[in-house]
Amino acid sequence: MPEEKAKVINKSGTLKMTDKVAARKETRDISGRRMNRGGRRDRVRADVAPKEFDETTIHIYRVSRTVAGGRRMRFKALVAVGNHKNKIGVGVAKGNDVTSAVQKATSKAKKSMITFNMDNETICHETETKVTGAHVLMKPAAPGTGIIAGGVVRSIIGLTGVKNLISKSLGSTNKVNIAYAVVEGLREQIPRKEWTTKKSVKKEEKK
Repeated sequence: MPEEKAKVINKSGTLKMTDKVAARKETRDISGRRMNRGGRRDRVRADVAPKEFDETTIHIYRVSRTVAGGRRMRFKALVAVGNHKNKIGVGVAKGNDVTSAVQKATSKAKKSMITFNMDNETICHETETKVTGAHVLMKPAAPGTGIIAGGVVRSIIGLTGVKNLISKSLGSTNKVNIAYAVVEGLREQIPRKEWTTKKSVKKEEKK
């Protein structure tokens, strides 16, 4: 058999060694001793571990600040982070560019994450929360209903395990306040077994 050539020409016209020739090639240091390659060609990349949390950039604001030299332009990012189960967080941060603003907001969202209660794939009960001017109403829904909600509420609920929900924003359209109102509504969820009614309260008072 003819001896295999040390170099071949690829489609781009540059020369390269074949894998077999490269595997047999010895690398030596200045003193002539053989250097161990460490099996780099046989190394298999480790599978990338799945991310524990997913993040969604809800909105990017362009904000300005008047200084002595004129206006200073910056960016403000609203980011939501969740694990598609019962953990959710919202963060807001500013930065000189979009990337830094998103990174800061994501870090804040992860630090402020909450764990809320669920009833299968919906919320435990109806809730109505207000944060400054924002007023958000959320109701549990039957299986198969889906998420009936506006943009901000849909983005946040999409990062949780809630699959059926009816929601309505009744107040301000400020996205930051709506996001905080949604998180507050999820925080207030009480599981069914811990519900108390007027009858049960009266019985406890009699005892």
